[in-house]
Amino acid sequence: MHLQKLMTNYAAYNLWANETLVAWLKSKPKELLEKEVPSSFPGIVKTLNHIWAVEEFWYSVVTENKPTGSRYKAEHLDTDEVLDGVLPQSRSLADYVNTLSEEDLLRKVYLDTPWVKGELPRYEFLQHVLNHSTYHRGQAVTIGRNLGFTDAPMTDYNYFNMASAKN
Repeated sequence: MHLQKLMTNYAAYNLWANETLVAWLKSKPKELLEKEVPSSFPGIVKTLNHIWAVEEFWYSVVTENKPTGSRYKAEHLDTDEVLDGVLPQSRSLADYVNTLSEEDLLRKVYLDTPWVKGELPRYEFLQHVLNHSTYHRGQAVTIGRNLGFTDAPMTDYNYFNMASAKN
């Protein structure tokens, strides 16, 4: 499989998995989504906000633009805003990846942050952010399980690929 096809598919998967997770979470009581539970981000809304913030940051890196906002600075999180906001960011990321050629994906992008500086091919940064979202979706499901949610949706990459192959 060519890199461009793989990255386009993985970005589409990320969007689909976030849509699936958000649809499931919208069926749950808001007070439970806001409840603090021990985790790397204490609660479902804080975990989803983190996914949104990180996708926002890495979108600015891979597009080589300044960030347009900063979810990290959000102090009081509105549950509806977070549930609705993570999806447009994931859609923007998927739409952007769809525009990239193989050469665009292989082109090195410079990263300059307080904690690390250097350059990698654009696809490496994309792979990181998409994998990062998967990691935290799993945490959101685990937090939900600790809150009594026993009906988590299937959001595995292979499930997405097999379901997509049927269409």
